[in-house]
Parts: sequence; structure tokens; C-alpha cells
Amino acid sequence: MKPCLLIPCYNHGKPLSTTLKALAYLDLPILLVDDGSDDETKALIRQAILSSKQQIELVTLPQNLGKGGAVIAGFHRAQDLGYTHALQVDADGQHDPKDVQTLLELAQQNPNSLVSGQPVYDESAPKSRLYGRYVTHFWVLVETWSRSIKDSMCGLRAYPLDPCLKLCEKKPLGLRMDFDVEIMVRLYWEGLDFKFFPTRVHYPEDGLSHFDAFKDNVRISWMHTRLFFGMLPRIPRLLRYRRRNKRSHWSSTKERGSALGIRILLLSYRLLGRRGFSLLAYPVVGYFYLTGTRARRASKEYLQRVAMQRQLSGIAPQKLSSFRQFINFAYSALDKFAVWVGDIPPERVEFPDVGVLKKQMATGRGGVLIGSHLGNFEIAQAASHVAPELKLNILTFTEHAQSFNQFVENIGCKGNVELIQISELGIDTAMMLQERVDRGEYVVIMADRTAPGTPERTLKTPFLGEQAHFPQGAFILAGLLDCPVFLVFCVADQQGYTLHWEHFANTLKLARKERHEQLHQIANRYAQRLEYYCLRYPEQWFNFYDFWAAPQQDGETPHE
Repeated sequence: MKPCLLIPCYNHGKPLSTTLKALAYLDLPILLVDDGSDDETKALIRQAILSSKQQIELVTLPQNLGKGGAVIAGFHRAQDLGYTHALQVDADGQHDPKDVQTLLELAQQNPNSLVSGQPVYDESAPKSRLYGRYVTHFWVLVETWSRSIKDSMCGLRAYPLDPCLKLCEKKPLGLRMDFDVEIMVRLYWEGLDFKFFPTRVHYPEDGLSHFDAFKDNVRISWMHTRLFFGMLPRIPRLLRYRRRNKRSHWSSTKERGSALGIRILLLSYRLLGRRGFSLLAYPVVGYFYLTGTRARRASKEYLQRVAMQRQLSGIAPQKLSSFRQFINFAYSALDKFAVWVGDIPPERVEFPDVGVLKKQMATGRGGVLIGSHLGNFEIAQAASHVAPELKLNILTFTEHAQSFNQFVENIGCKGNVELIQISELGIDTAMMLQERVDRGEYVVIMADRTAPGTPERTLKTPFLGEQAHFPQGAFILAGLLDCPVFLVFCVADQQGYTLHWEHFANTLKLARKERHEQLHQIANRYAQRLEYYCLRYPEQWFNFYDFWAAPQQDGETPHE
């Protein structure tokens, strides 16, 4: 990806200099399109370019074409210069310059999507603009049969140039105020994905508007007429999009079963022991195995990947069983309960890396433990006899396992362990966790499960022979806490469990300019270690989803 900033300008000479200075922190090349401005503005543009230290290329149009015409001219010039994406920013200063960083990051993570701001207006927004947007949103909904386009008029966008220019060659687009809406609708018809994020919008008191109430309303009305009749023959295709969009990403999958079912299994363990639990576990797991088509298919596909990678890595072949992976999951759940109620003795847990833990605890400061759904992290509590003062704060996403979390709360946990249920990682959570780390506690978060509310915030990295999407939240949180980070894997063996406690980094604090590259490097390292253990303990990775499916937001065409 090679992005540039694209700024169309028509008689916005006064705010332009401020806008350019506010964007300097991005250190991106700029294409400034002068859309036939008057002589005064041309002089101000030259002055702004001369006083700026940024890399700015000026494209001058001989006459005013309108915003759409200026943007399309910018597309062509950007492609001529070798850029792949154009980040459109209005020259009038309506948008918060800090949000352009978010725009850039989302575009880097989703290079095949059009990324757009979804305006959050303050009191400066004219009521007429707000009401007009509601009308446009209605017609866009009709023209696409979808809620995928959450806002079609925002001027803060990241365009992938190739599909946009192909569309411009295929179909002439409106060149003025109708451009923003029409290009989005037609790109949706072409199958392009969209990403949206909230962005603050402010209308300056002395702002200059080029909206012509009569002419532009006529243009917009004619545009919606064209789009409506263009939609009619596309209805079968739009209906197919609609059916596909109902397929959710695996991160939004709810748990199966109930707290009552969990209690019954635990009661069988209490009354009949592990053997009695096994007698009940096989028919129960068999039911979920037979009825859980999606989980069963994902398990088999995962084990096929493992078998292929084991062969390529020269690891001895092993007969892998999808059903056995389900059974192992049931026993893993049982052992969670057992350790929480104190039934797993410490001698069943081997801890070869205890020196790594004791060395960190001697500093008096805590750290971040990054785990996974491989093995059984909770067994680490059984090894607390070597460090009784060890305090763990385990983050769990409420949406993933509400019944399970509720049950854990009811039985209570022995030891210095606290389950912290969250719906998303916000600044309040980070501040609370920072206090705990500073007083010597440890924060535990799994890095192989996408947050339900933000499945699109991922990092694409090689895993078991194919690109997979790992959530970035765990690594960003660890960077915010600015403390030592460890990887923890606790795997079952014939003797019991082995707890691996690996030093991962002294800190994951991210530099602003290299943030995206650093996150990818961190995710690659984590994925390599997870793959190492998956190849050796393949039936102990309990992620019964199509882990390699591309994340999506509501209304997107899913990965197939």
C-alpha cells in the first residue's frame, strides 16, 4: 500500500494553510487539487505550499469542475505517481486532523475496502444539512437494499484507486455535490467492501459553502432517479448480497449450552468423580459434535492444516481426531472447575520456567500475560504455591461466554484470581489495569480471539500455512501498560500439565510513526509461538471457528 493525501480546494485559501499544518504529523505526500480557484486563492495556495515542509504536488484545473471532478482528477494523478490509495481530506478544516490517523490505519488494515468517516456533529452543524442527510440515507438504503453504507456524504475517505478508476472509466459519475453519494452506491454495486468509523465534524463560523440550494438539489434528485432505475435490474444480485451479509463473522458467535448444563456436568464430577464425568461427557459432547456443523467443520479444517504443516516441518505424523478435540475441550472445562475449587494438586503441574516468573516478581512490578485458547491457562493457578503472592486479573469478553462467566462468578474462585468481564477494551479499562500492574499484579488476556464488538481490528499474519487475522487489542493494551510481557501456554500431558512461561518483551510500547509495522511484527512473533504449540499439541487448541475467515462489520460481504 502506498497512500497519499488528496485535498480538493476551491476558493478555500484561508483555511488551507491551517489544514496543511494540522496534517503534517502524518508525514504523507499530498496531492492538492486547485479546482479553478480565483486569483486570490491561487496566491494563498502558492504561499501555503512555499511555507510548508511537506511533499506537496499541485494539480491545477483550468476551470471549476466541482468536488467530484477535482477528486477524479486527483485519482488519475495519484495513480500516475504510483500511489495505491488516496486519503481525501476537505480543505475547509471541518474534520478533526487526528482522525486522519485512524483513517490511515483502517485503510492499511483493509486495503481492499473504501474507508469513510461517519460524522459526529456538534452544535455548529446547520439543521438543513442534517435533515438533508436523512433524506439521502433513505434513498441510499433503497438503492442498495442494505445498511452497509452508514454514511454516504462524509468528505473524509480513503479510496482504493484501482476499483475507483475502473468505475470512472465504466460509468461517468456526477462531478459536483452528487459525487460523494453516487461513487459509494456504484462501488457497492461492484462488490466493494466498506469500513466506517466515527469522526468529529465542526462547521467554522466563517466557513465557505459551495452548495447551491437549487442547482445541487436538482443534480442530487436526478442522481437518485438514475440510481433507483439502475437498482431495479440489480435486485437479484442485491438480494444475494443481503443473504450473504446475514452470515456473521465467527467472533460474534454466541456460546451454546446453558449455566444449568454446566452445573449438571460439574455435579456429575462431584458425585461420580472423573470416571462418572466421562460417562456423561461422551454423550453430551457427541450431541454438540453432531449438531454443531460449523464448529465440527472448522475443527476438521484446522486439523488438516496442522497435519500438512507437521509434514512440512518434519514432525512425526499423528492421527488427529476432530471428536477427540471436542472431548479434550470438555476435560479442559472440567479441569478449570477443578482448579477453581482446589481439586488439582500442585504436583500435577510442572513449571520449568518458574525462574522467569520469580525474576520479574523480584522487581515489585507486575506485567501482562498473553495467553491463548490452547491448553488450559487457568491451571497456572495450581502452581501458585511457588509464588503465593501472585495476583492474576483475567480479562474475559462477556459476549463470548455469558453462561460460563456467570457460573464462575457463582462458584467463586480460590486463589488470587479475579475475572474481569469486559465488552471492549477502552481507556477506562486500561487505566484500571495500569494501577494493578503498578502494584505488582498481572493482567491476563487471550490474543487469539477477536473482540465481538470490533472484529475488524485485526492484524493479518501467517499462521499454519495461510494468512489469519489476529486481534490487535491484546498487543495495544500491553503497549499502553508499558510493562514486561510474557507468553503463557499450559498444556496437558500424561503426567498432568506443563506450564510454559516465556519472556516475550520488556515492553510493547509503540512508536507513533512505526505503530502499524510494529504491531505486525508483534503479531507475527505471537503467531509463530502459537503455531509451535499447535503443531505439538494440535487437539488442545480450542478455537472451533473458521479462524482464517476475514473479519467483517455489519453489512459487509463476508469471506467465502
